[in-house]
Amino acid sequence: MNYLAIDASTEACSVALNFNGNIYHQFELCPQSHSTVLLPMIDSILTKAGCTLAELDGLIFGRGPGSFTGVRIGIGVVQGLAFSAQLNVVGVSTLRAMAQQAYEQFQQTNVIAAIDARMSEVYTGYFSVNAQGIMEEKIPEAVLPPIKVVEHYSSAEVTLAAPVYGVGTGWDAYQELSVYKTNAGSPEILYPDARSMLTIGMEDFKNGLAVSAEFAQPVYVRDTVSWKKLPGR
Repeated sequence: MNYLAIDASTEACSVALNFNGNIYHQFELCPQSHSTVLLPMIDSILTKAGCTLAELDGLIFGRGPGSFTGVRIGIGVVQGLAFSAQLNVVGVSTLRAMAQQAYEQFQQTNVIAAIDARMSEVYTGYFSVNAQGIMEEKIPEAVLPPIKVVEHYSSAEVTLAAPVYGVGTGWDAYQELSVYKTNAGSPEILYPDARSMLTIGMEDFKNGLAVSAEFAQPVYVRDTVSWKKLPGR
């Protein structure tokens, strides 16, 4: 089965393609340039693989949480591609994708993802790997002030075996969170990558979780938008 995954939900932009058993991948850190970078990246990957949209079995996209604008750009692009080729889609959490990458690259089985959400908050979630090698959400994703993160995980129904491996930009932005991660310094994984979304999304397609393009929805976690830039952010 052939699938294309795209993500534009953070400062990074990435595309991954599974075509005829081969993986093609491109990742670029390009803040505020997603609208000009994403489509050329997709075209480059498809050309390199010698693949057309008509040969794909589905599309996978980063559904958030993350940048409001970036998430919307990613969904808009995937909907356009899906409508044109009559493909179904699957959305993958950006937090879950980073946890999946931690498992695939560093064999980490329990992961806390934390993305700087601006407004003095972080998007965070706790994930553990299942028997199929896929990260599953164990504690619901939330957006919280750093001071509330400890309370969030302490009061969760699932027992958190802290500290655990940390991924995302939130750890560097809010040093007070470091008590919860085992990896010292800046996390090795700061941004979600479409290659890990490909792993999760293909499993979701296999399990019948795909939807038609009009039902592709973002997950913002919070509904408020900051129009004012915070100092140093």
